[in-house]
Amino acid sequence: MECLVDLGWSGTSTTEVARRAGVSRGAQQHHYPTKMILVAAALEHLLEAQRLAYETAFAVLPKERRNVTGALDLLWEVFRGRPAKALMELAVAARTDEELRPLCVDLNERILQTIAETFEKLFPANTLPPDFTDTLLRGLFAMFVGLSIQNALDDDSGGHQAAVLRQVKEIARLIVPEPGGPAPAARGDDGDGTAPPQQASAASAADAP
Repeated sequence: MECLVDLGWSGTSTTEVARRAGVSRGAQQHHYPTKMILVAAALEHLLEAQRLAYETAFAVLPKERRNVTGALDLLWEVFRGRPAKALMELAVAARTDEELRPLCVDLNERILQTIAETFEKLFPANTLPPDFTDTLLRGLFAMFVGLSIQNALDDDSGGHQAAVLRQVKEIARLIVPEPGGPAPAARGDDGDGTAPPQQASAASAADAP
C-alpha cells in the first residue's frame, strides 16, 4: 500500500514491493506472481486491519464520545490516512484499466459491507429501516471519498471539510441512537408514547360529535 501512495498504480511494481518489504524477488514471485494478485492480497489484509483498528479506537474513546459523532470523527481519520490514499490511487487507475476495475468495484462493496457491519455492532439500538440505513451509509461513504480527495489536495487549509463534517454530525445525532440509550423518537412522536399536541387536537376534533 505504501508503494501505491508514493508511486501510484502505474509506478507500483512487484519488484519495488519486494525491495521495500526486504524479501527476495523469487520469494515474492512464489507467493504473489502478479501485481494484481499481490494488491488483492494486500487489500484483504488492509480491510481487516482497518476494521479492527477502528473498533479498538472507538472502544477506548471517553464514554461521552462513544456515540455517532465520535464514530464519524474516527471514520474521517480513516479516510484521511495513507491507506485511504492508496485506495484512491486504485480507484482512479481503475477508470481506464479493465483488469483493475472489477477488483475496485468489489473493494467498494466490501468497504461498504464493513462499514454497515461496524455500524450495526456499535449502534445496535438503531431502528432505521434497513433500506434507509443502507442508502444512508452509501451516501456517507461517497461523501467521505469526495472529502478525502479534496483533503489530499489541500489538507483542508480553508476548513471547508471540517465544516461539512460538523453539519453531518449534527444531522446524524438526530437520527442515530446513543449506544446503550433509547432510540430517537419516531417522527410524529414525542418519545413518551403520547401524540404531540397537533395530533392530539386533531384526534379530539375527529371524536367530537
